[in-house]
Amino acid sequence: MFNRAEVIDKNFTVKVESGELPSSKSNLVINDINFGKSDLIRIFESMVSSRHVDIKARLLKDEGACFYTIGSSGHEGNAVFGNIFPYTDMAFLHYRSGPFFIERSKQIPKMTPLYDLALSFMASSEDPISGGRHKVIGSKLLNIPPQTSTIASHLPKAVGTAFSIDRATNLSLKESTLDSSSIVLCSFGDASSNHASALSAINTARWVIGKGGHVPIIFICEDNGTGISVKTETNWIEDTFSKRDGLHYIKTDGLHLIDLIKKAQEAEKICRLKREPVFLHMKTIRLMGHAGSDVEAGYNSLSNIQSSEENDPLLHAARILIENNLLNKEQILNLYEKKRVQVEHVFNYSVNRPKLKTAPEVMTAITENCERSLLPTYPNDFIRKKKFGKEFVRINKPQHMAKLINYALFDLLIRFPNTLIFGEDVAIKGGVYHVTADLYNQFGARRVFDSPLDETSIIGFGIGFAHNGFIPIPEIQFLAYFHNAEDQIRGEAATLPFFSNGQFTNPMVLRIPGLAYQKGFGGHFHNDNSLTIFRDIPGLILAVPSNGADAARMLRTAVNEASQNGRVVIFVEPIALYMIKDLHEEKDGKWNFLYPNIEEEIPVGKFKVYGSGNTLTIITYGNALYLSLQAQKEIEKKIKKKIKVIDLRWLSDIKFYSLVKELSRCKKVLLVDECRKTGCHGEGLYYELHKRVNTDVKIRLHAAENSFISLGVSATATLPSKQSIIDHSIELLNE
Repeated sequence: MFNRAEVIDKNFTVKVESGELPSSKSNLVINDINFGKSDLIRIFESMVSSRHVDIKARLLKDEGACFYTIGSSGHEGNAVFGNIFPYTDMAFLHYRSGPFFIERSKQIPKMTPLYDLALSFMASSEDPISGGRHKVIGSKLLNIPPQTSTIASHLPKAVGTAFSIDRATNLSLKESTLDSSSIVLCSFGDASSNHASALSAINTARWVIGKGGHVPIIFICEDNGTGISVKTETNWIEDTFSKRDGLHYIKTDGLHLIDLIKKAQEAEKICRLKREPVFLHMKTIRLMGHAGSDVEAGYNSLSNIQSSEENDPLLHAARILIENNLLNKEQILNLYEKKRVQVEHVFNYSVNRPKLKTAPEVMTAITENCERSLLPTYPNDFIRKKKFGKEFVRINKPQHMAKLINYALFDLLIRFPNTLIFGEDVAIKGGVYHVTADLYNQFGARRVFDSPLDETSIIGFGIGFAHNGFIPIPEIQFLAYFHNAEDQIRGEAATLPFFSNGQFTNPMVLRIPGLAYQKGFGGHFHNDNSLTIFRDIPGLILAVPSNGADAARMLRTAVNEASQNGRVVIFVEPIALYMIKDLHEEKDGKWNFLYPNIEEEIPVGKFKVYGSGNTLTIITYGNALYLSLQAQKEIEKKIKKKIKVIDLRWLSDIKFYSLVKELSRCKKVLLVDECRKTGCHGEGLYYELHKRVNTDVKIRLHAAENSFISLGVSATATLPSKQSIIDHSIELLNE
């Protein structure tokens, strides 16, 4: 009763031999469509291969030789899409897309899809896509970026990629990797369609169409009626998506190959010619439960399970082949057994292939990039003057941070033709703080544009653009807004190099105005002092400048890292310092800076030292650097000795060797962190320094309280201040 794989396997042979094959509601025959008979047989071969992969993987898992298994049984009809759509169309696939992968592989000579899948199931280091890091479906050659969980989190980037195709054509982008006539495929399950990420992506695609844009994407909803153990209402998908403006809805019978082919061809024609999104609803079934050790009998009746098994897509396909005189039952059974032997041989061989064993082996792919690019030359002053316009006459005058970041963005858009800036209110308005002011006027709507009010789509667009040769510079309006969409970075962008051995990357510079010290904003939603999420994601570069000159230099480095090394850079800009001009006294102008020479950058990890005394060293960043420099002056007056303040600037990766060397003659170290004590970067820094410096060095952490931030005069009550830094410093010096 519990081994349904064995039952399904035997059923196929018995049913084909006896001729007791399921009937169909469709009367379509091969002559009703423009499709080769040999291609139909080839699709069936891919379906059979996928079925035997599922059966063999389950057997090996029971023996402990195979790990995570999630099969495609019941979804074998998606092999049709692997045939209809050329491999030049990028495909973001559902985890039940083994048949698609096998069939698409036939478009390129010498591909070995069964062996590749076997290596992935075995978590072998020879797996050509992930190197043994996960059971994923993917291939650089086949234009299939690997997806791990695919509970809809891949839809936003699929929409971004689709949008990027025509945008790249309009901009004559030489870095574009996708053909101008290509489209994007994105498959997912019926339960996933309810996820916020799916609704966000589909809404954004429709939003773009409503504004006259192009999003050539086919959303393939493979509706098997069940999400793990929860049933989907019978008409839920159709009722939800069939009558939406800007979305062409097509329903197809996933158990009938000819209907699938006809509807797939229809979807392709609409999408490729009109450059508009299509929702292709493939109604199918699921066999053998959800995944791994899932026992379907625990939540589904035996009669329901058997009813699904009677509707096995392979049985339907066998009937169609026989009815259309393409193969007889003996040929079908012979093909079925030959594929069993082939899969058996391939998987048995794969069991003993090498595995990852050490931490360095696993971690080497976190920031791997197989396609490093050359950086473009710097633009000349004639071009810069033309783009900057009247602002160019002010470029040699000291300015606050917001203006210097604006200048840096101007230069980056000039130097890198494949850069884009987008986000909420960044275009005509120029951003809430006018940091992107005038960029829209100078570079146009194709390179600087407003997004919908949806952080998931903003970051998803960034990832999608990166798949097509762009270097996106999206903006999240406030730091706290990022948490609405953090999985787009954590689960998609940051993991892509890791699960593809650096074959796919998501170069991006995500600008986020944030951090605290704003008295006009209360609560956690605008005035947020937590960077913990970025500390927890491997492979990110995290930049937090404290002044305008550094911000400009660091932004250049960030774009270089994205462009050359495929890195994801989080660029947090302290809002409270945007317009600050003075440091110690009103009108002293000491926090206004000249715009740095266009070639000046600050390498990742390079910190800055203010002062030269070794009595005390304060290590900090962002707003707290500004306050610490104010405190430094008062502390030195009190103790009549010099101290130094270190601005980390980059919170990852911190160059601990250089930092410890700088501290070699210092016995007292105060870490000042404006973020909340629990989980802040200062907490990690405290631990690392204790490991690395002499035991007689006293280190203390002064961080913000574990509290949200209030409004008005009490907005800074829970945060480090100039006075609290002075007090903690004197206390430490007196120990």
